[in-house]
Amino acid sequence: MTTDGSAGRDDTPEVTARVVVLGVVLAAVLGAANVYLGLKVGMTVSASIPAAVVAMLILRRLMHGGTVLEANQVQTAASAGESLAAGILFTVPALVLIGVWAHFDFWATTLIAIAGGWLGILFMIPMRRVFIEESPELPYPEGVACAAVLQAGGDEVGGDAGSGSRVLFGGLLGAAVKLLVSLLGVLKGSIENAVTLGGARSFFLGADLSPALLAVGYIVRIEVAVQIFLGGALGWLVLIPLAPELVGYFAGESVELRAATSLAFDGPATERSWTLWSLGVRYVGVGAMAVGGLAALIRVRSGLMRALRELRNGWSARDDESRNAEDLPARLILVLIAVAVMIVLGLYWRFTDDLGIASLATVIMVVASFFFVGVASYIVGLVGNSNSPVSGMTITAVLMTGGLLWIFGYSGVQGMVATLGVAAIVCCAACTAGDVCNDLKTGAIVGATPRRQQAMQLLGVVVAALVMAPVLQLLHDAYGIGSRELAAPQASLFASLARGFFGGEELPWGLVGVGAVIGLSVLAVDSALERRESTFRLHLMPIAVGLYLPFGLAVPILAGGCIEWATRAPDVEGDARGSSPGVLFASGVVAGEALVGVGVALLVGMGLQGLRADYLFSGPVSLLAAIAIVWIFARATRPTGPGSAPT
Repeated sequence: MTTDGSAGRDDTPEVTARVVVLGVVLAAVLGAANVYLGLKVGMTVSASIPAAVVAMLILRRLMHGGTVLEANQVQTAASAGESLAAGILFTVPALVLIGVWAHFDFWATTLIAIAGGWLGILFMIPMRRVFIEESPELPYPEGVACAAVLQAGGDEVGGDAGSGSRVLFGGLLGAAVKLLVSLLGVLKGSIENAVTLGGARSFFLGADLSPALLAVGYIVRIEVAVQIFLGGALGWLVLIPLAPELVGYFAGESVELRAATSLAFDGPATERSWTLWSLGVRYVGVGAMAVGGLAALIRVRSGLMRALRELRNGWSARDDESRNAEDLPARLILVLIAVAVMIVLGLYWRFTDDLGIASLATVIMVVASFFFVGVASYIVGLVGNSNSPVSGMTITAVLMTGGLLWIFGYSGVQGMVATLGVAAIVCCAACTAGDVCNDLKTGAIVGATPRRQQAMQLLGVVVAALVMAPVLQLLHDAYGIGSRELAAPQASLFASLARGFFGGEELPWGLVGVGAVIGLSVLAVDSALERRESTFRLHLMPIAVGLYLPFGLAVPILAGGCIEWATRAPDVEGDARGSSPGVLFASGVVAGEALVGVGVALLVGMGLQGLRADYLFSGPVSLLAAIAIVWIFARATRPTGPGSAPT
């Protein structure tokens, strides 16, 4: 295995015309797919391994050639779409939710994505040598797994249609179910019911008919899936039955919430549950998420300080051309950083119509982005890109920005858009920095040239940025961001915080406080488990996300996690698991359902509402279909060959 990053660079094709075309196409496609998934479930899935498999398949089978280095450059550009999607969808929709935008502004959204994505890449480059070449204690689980896929593809698997067929079959399953639900209306999108016990208290049960949610549960594994479900069960099976008293006591001055509480015993039990969750219980999740974000930063504080030291040392070391000639030139990096900062300043000035607040917000943005790029780069090396607590970093940025602007006397719409503007850039920078760090580790293993990967990442960001606003607008028009279909948990959270700081809206801070207490309790229990060296640990962020999400999303995620546990091959762990057939199939499911979801949104935008045959196929038929989908998914992800789990 090549680990010095030098083998084969001079004579092996790496960046070719077909690599550029394939890379930017996959960046746009995977970016669009992850926008849908992230708005629906509040998380995205890593695109590196599926992109690597697809790249090897296309290069070897369709183009009758291709090298490992070419496939690596394709996945480098393609993964930029996934990381940028996370940064945008976690923050920018909040501008629509607070009413500042009636529609997604194409140029503003695109420039936010480009500037934030570029800052993440450019701030990370000086850390490459230290974090990737000189930090053996950082395992880079996803980067190593992607390198294993590429190297296996170069030896034998790249030409094997098996890997590609698993991705394709998964895509067909996800696409078919989404068509039956959203376009044809043959199946119901969710199976739900609520029962009334003990007076008028409603107990809600439900599940979304979504193979993509099964896939998410499979990818994040049983440990995380269980904790997302625990959060959902706490919210929907404990707090909602207690909601009339709980909300009435902690509602504060929220007139809307008190009115909803007074009507809590009226109407169907299912609708009562949804109303109490929407106007009350989900704010408990807000408090838990805020505590989780701050706790994540505190837990990695030693690594954080090291990241900042190495970032400073990395810049000073750029005078050593013999060590850093493989990165993009320092002057080019500084010029591009200056361009990105000027873009951001112009955007903030346009948003606020006040050069003073725009300048202050820009300074806060640069400092916060610089800071969190170091944090994200370290954490990705430690636990992987999918486990990086970007939401927690962005929550911290929102609280910091909101507090500073409040101290300087800003309020109203200016304060809200400035706060969300800083959050958007910081989130994009943190997401993209983690991704490029992961990709550069993969490149170091397979012998890629860092500067070429960095250039492909910059290009991938630009292409993916161009599809963000159109896809967001399509989804908003068709489903409604913040609705049951697209809960957009992070964007809704940031919108709530902005309104609470500057919007003159009285939020139920008492319920946020309840969530904070729950979060601190979870942290205390986890600390006790850690001291006892327990193999089971509680992680607050998945529990908090489960609290905030509709319960119907948590159930299939749990089912997917259970399938992964039941079919887990005993000798496939750690890095090797990232390239397992089940993960490839699940990644295809996510892509298929998400892309059809975007396509259906496009048709709805053109005036086609679908056949809507729901009246012919009621809940029982959809329940049978759900059982069939789970069975197909379990069969397709079951490992084969030596070491397979028993069936």
